[in-house]
Amino acid sequence: MAELFVNQAKEYANARPSYPNKLFRFIASKTPSHNLAWDAATGSGQAAKSLASMYKNVIATDVSKKQLEFAIKLPNVRYQHTPSIMSMSELEEIVAPEGTMDLVTIAQALHWFDLPTFYKQVKWILKKPHGVFAAWCYNLPRVCDEVDTILDKLYSTNASSFSDPLIRFIDSNYRSIDFPFEAVDGADHTGPFEFVKENLMDLNDYLTYIRSWSAYQTAIEKGVELLGDDVLQKFNLAWGEDVHKVAKFPIYLRIGK
Repeated sequence: MAELFVNQAKEYANARPSYPNKLFRFIASKTPSHNLAWDAATGSGQAAKSLASMYKNVIATDVSKKQLEFAIKLPNVRYQHTPSIMSMSELEEIVAPEGTMDLVTIAQALHWFDLPTFYKQVKWILKKPHGVFAAWCYNLPRVCDEVDTILDKLYSTNASSFSDPLIRFIDSNYRSIDFPFEAVDGADHTGPFEFVKENLMDLNDYLTYIRSWSAYQTAIEKGVELLGDDVLQKFNLAWGEDVHKVAKFPIYLRIGK
């Protein structure tokens, strides 16, 4: 999984949306204590940054050293490179001992994991019985009908040939992904719960977001440019005269204990 994002680590850090405070307030409200959180597959630390304002200490891990280079450094966040496969002893040594985590999070990456192994680790490291696991994904941003139509066609037609089959879980808004956890207090299901992140973008920002797709990088490696001149011209015309537009990223949260 990590190799998909190495070449576009800078683009990923610059273009991927941060997440709304409302999302983190909701998650934090479900953990009785706020001492320690683990953000798995932290990437360039978008989620870790927000967790750091709500939890005393955050451990943020990723298998990509390149992405960690672009992570925002904070005094209560420990960024840690990990092997792609961790044994339970490595988990204890690198991350934390058994039963010590108030919260485990993973943003836009759960679908890449060996789920039975990862879930075993999550359940081992969470506090009993109130530790919480939260995983979320976001889908294609909505800007305006003209821009959205071009993006949807690019995603479903051109990019689909280069997309990993596991992307189907994002396409289903994580509804179809295995999630063997119980509903948190105050909820009668594990989600997905819906949130929205609004980003103010110019066209260059928007195109940089597209270039951060794993499918885009795979296409480049195979000699295919998804953002060819014809596609760029369509986006330019659809974007119009407004330099900046609001891009609304729909976010889908699964949460349990």
